[in-house]
Amino acid sequence: MKKTRVDRKFSELKKSGEKGFIAYLGAGDPTLEDTVDIVLRLEDAGVDVVELGLPFSDPLADGRVNQEAAARALEAGSTFDGVMECVAKIRERSGIPMIFYAYMNPLLSRGFDKSMVAAAQAGIDGFLLLDLPFEEAGPYRQALKQNNLNAIQLITPTSPDERVEKIVKRASGFIYCVSREGVTGVQDKLAEGAGALVDRIKEKTDYPVALGFGIGTPEQARDAAQLADAVVVGSAIVQKFHNNPHTPEGRADAAAFVAEMVKAVKAV
Repeated sequence: MKKTRVDRKFSELKKSGEKGFIAYLGAGDPTLEDTVDIVLRLEDAGVDVVELGLPFSDPLADGRVNQEAAARALEAGSTFDGVMECVAKIRERSGIPMIFYAYMNPLLSRGFDKSMVAAAQAGIDGFLLLDLPFEEAGPYRQALKQNNLNAIQLITPTSPDERVEKIVKRASGFIYCVSREGVTGVQDKLAEGAGALVDRIKEKTDYPVALGFGIGTPEQARDAAQLADAVVVGSAIVQKFHNNPHTPEGRADAAAFVAEMVKAVKAV
């Protein structure tokens, strides 16, 4: 498998001694056209990787903020093909690494292999498949590999060591470390066991480990960056762009909020 933009970005970060910043965004929220603009603004804010949520009607791993973002995207008419066109438009103007945060149903309903081909052609670098059990992932992981797409793997606080070892052996790109039990959403503080979980993962793999779920302030982002190779921020960014006016000024203010978190991560 050739190196993806994600692989190359993490290699660059390692060489420079920098921590990575991954920003989550619901594709199609508020519209697909707006998504193009927001991704470009995130890149300008210093974001290293963009994680695009593929809209789905039943996002069971997500809290209220990201559930509502998916609902808004679907109400605005976002479709699988529309999201692919959106990614292609971003690719006309940017080489920022992008992965899909996705559930299996929309991919299986149109044919998983067909979905992977379309995503790769649009310019996506990998997938984080939220509801695909490790034990059933073999054939799907092969389709990802055939299309030169990273298979980003999730590891949670409830994952025993033996399972962690199996998961990291089949991963590519980076490991997504879920900082706490439960769904996405901003929390008051970083989960107490997050550092220990990152250490457990890093004992078993050389892949970068990104810490996410619950991070919403520059202080929390900084604390997470001290534990892991990269930090993932989602709900706080989604909410900021949603609450701000959908104007150039409103978008600039939301992007400045992201830039402050990026700055905190890069200072570690």
